[in-house]
Amino acid sequence: MNTPGMVDWTVALGTAKKLVKAGPEISREGAAEAVAALRRAAVEAEDYVQQVTGLRTPSATAPVLVVDRPGWIQANVDAFRDILSPLQAKHTQALGDSSMAGFGATVTGMELGALLSYLAPKILGQFDPFYPGAPDGPGGRLLLIAPNVVAIERELHLDPADFRLWVCLHEETHRVQFTAVPWLRGYMKQQISEVVAETELDGAALLSMLREGARKLAHSFRGDQELSIIDLVQTPSQRETVDRITAVMSLLEGHADVVMDSVGPDVIGTIATIRNKFDIRRQGQGFDKIIRRLLGLDAKMRQYRDGAEFCRQVIAKVGMHGLNHVWISPETLPSRAEIKDPSAWVQRVHGTTAAVPAGPEDTNEWRAEN
Repeated sequence: MNTPGMVDWTVALGTAKKLVKAGPEISREGAAEAVAALRRAAVEAEDYVQQVTGLRTPSATAPVLVVDRPGWIQANVDAFRDILSPLQAKHTQALGDSSMAGFGATVTGMELGALLSYLAPKILGQFDPFYPGAPDGPGGRLLLIAPNVVAIERELHLDPADFRLWVCLHEETHRVQFTAVPWLRGYMKQQISEVVAETELDGAALLSMLREGARKLAHSFRGDQELSIIDLVQTPSQRETVDRITAVMSLLEGHADVVMDSVGPDVIGTIATIRNKFDIRRQGQGFDKIIRRLLGLDAKMRQYRDGAEFCRQVIAKVGMHGLNHVWISPETLPSRAEIKDPSAWVQRVHGTTAAVPAGPEDTNEWRAEN
C-alpha cells in the first residue's frame, strides 16, 4: 500500500478542473488569433523590459506558454507538488500509513482544488521560477492565460493589442528578473525550505496554532486587524523568514508594475485608460472581496503598491542603475522594513540618501520604433 501524503494531488487536480468556470465564448479562429497575439506581445515586451531595466537575459531560456484555465491549474498542481514535497515527507513520517492520514490527504486535495478553481479565472499571467530548465540554465517558465486576458479586455472595453502588451510587460519583467539574476531562484527556494523546516506537525502544536488562528480570525472579522489564511499556519519562528519572502515578493511585484507603466502612449496608446480601469478592478467588491482577504490576496495587492513605491523612490534618488543594486546578492535585497523606508535601503547600500548620477540605462527613452 502506498503511504498517504499530505495532499492527494489527483483529487486536487480533478476538483479544480470540475469546479473552474468556463472561459469566454470565442470562435476557434478568435482563440488562435489571441494565442498568436500573446506570443508576439511576449517577444515584444521582453525587448522593452531589458531596455528599461538594463537587465540582460540569456537567450532561449524560460519558455513562454499560452494556456487555458485547466492548463494553468495543471501547471500549479505540478508546482505545488514540487514545492511542498519536503513538507509532504515530514507529514508522512509524522502520521505514517493510516486511514486518517489518507482521509486528510483527500480533504486537503479537495480544498486546494477549490482554491485553484477560484483563482484560475483571475490570473492573467504567472512566472513559475521553480520549473526545471536545462542543467546549466536558470529554469522557470512563463504562463499566459489566454481566456482570462480576453475576458478582461472585453469586460473593461480595452484595446486588445494594447492590453495584451501591457499584461506581457508585467509578466516578462518577472521572467527577466529570474533569468538575469542567477541566484534569485535558489534564494527563493531556500526561504521556502526554511519555512517548511520550521513547520510543526505534531498534534499539540497544531491545536495551539488553530486556537490562536481562531482568535485572530474573530478579531479580523470585527475589523481589529487584517488577517489571511496564510497567517493561521505560521509559527513565531517562521515569521523572520516569511518577512524576507514578503520583502522580495514586494520588490518583484512592485518592480514589474513600475516597468509596465514606464512605457508611454507612443508604445501603448491607451495605457492611462488601462491602468485606471485595472486598478479599480483589482480592489474587488462584495463577497469576492471577503474571499480575497481571507486568501491573502489583499496582502498581494499591498505588495504591488508598497514594492512599486519603493522602486519609484529609489529610482528618484539613485536612478534605475542604483535600483539594480538590489540584484547584486541576497545581502543587497531590501528588508521588509526597508520596503516601507526606501531611504534606509539607499543609505545602507549606497552610503547616501542624496541623489547620485544616473547610470547609462537611466537615459533610456521609450520610442515606438524601438
